[in-house]
Amino acid sequence: MEIYYFSGTGNSLYVAKELQNRVPETDLIPVVSLLEKDIIETNAETVGFVFPIHRMTIPIPVKKFLKKLNLKSASYIFAVATRAGTQHVAFVEIDNILKKQGKILNSCFSINMACNDPRDKDWHPVTKEMIENLESEVRIRLNSIRKIIVNKENSREEYSELTPAGYLLEHSLRLGLAYSEHRGTEDYFYSDSKCTGCGICEKVCLSGKIKIIDKKPVWQRGINCYICYACLNYCPVHSIQIKSRIYLKSYTEENERYCHPYATADDIAAQKSNSYKQGEMA
Repeated sequence: MEIYYFSGTGNSLYVAKELQNRVPETDLIPVVSLLEKDIIETNAETVGFVFPIHRMTIPIPVKKFLKKLNLKSASYIFAVATRAGTQHVAFVEIDNILKKQGKILNSCFSINMACNDPRDKDWHPVTKEMIENLESEVRIRLNSIRKIIVNKENSREEYSELTPAGYLLEHSLRLGLAYSEHRGTEDYFYSDSKCTGCGICEKVCLSGKIKIIDKKPVWQRGINCYICYACLNYCPVHSIQIKSRIYLKSYTEENERYCHPYATADDIAAQKSNSYKQGEMA
């Protein structure tokens, strides 16, 4: 079995690793490490995707990856989406891409985990107790998912279409995501006076958009942003912020940050080099 994963702050990496621990002979392959290829080949019969929900749908790099992936060998395909309880259309979108190869998802699962987006006024710090409770629920959920995958059962209970209002919201968010990918993040993130020039933001930037220039991070034009918030959440001094807009105030200056307790900056950065294939997470 092969599991292809994308993770900005560790939730999806944790889930992928836990699935690997439960299913023998499973390879973990980071999506980001394969995006330079024109065609991505797999010989696996069982193929899975693990990723976070970004603005109600699949992340930018996952969508690009799926359009390049040749699934001719796959007889069983599943997807696991990590989320902060939000409604989404990720599985619908994946099916729309897979149908071009005559495939659909056999199974799909959503797992609730801690939120890594501290923009909102009502965002609360994630406590150790909250993490422990979530992890307990995640492990129980993964035991159930493991049985379905191993037995190659069809499980699409969580596959759903949006309501008309939800569709309009999702469409608006999708347009915003597309804009942010190409242009918006030059004026979206910034580093404040706390920045020490340590370079961690550049290290964890999965698209390669951030460069340290004169000991400050620069979000380069012409390089897509994956909107994964790794730079925001792994900054050790909370220097990286999201700018407020006239129509939307950002509270990152006041709020704490979140990254999964079992995922280090090295773990996130390693996705760029595929060093987790059959590897261990620190």
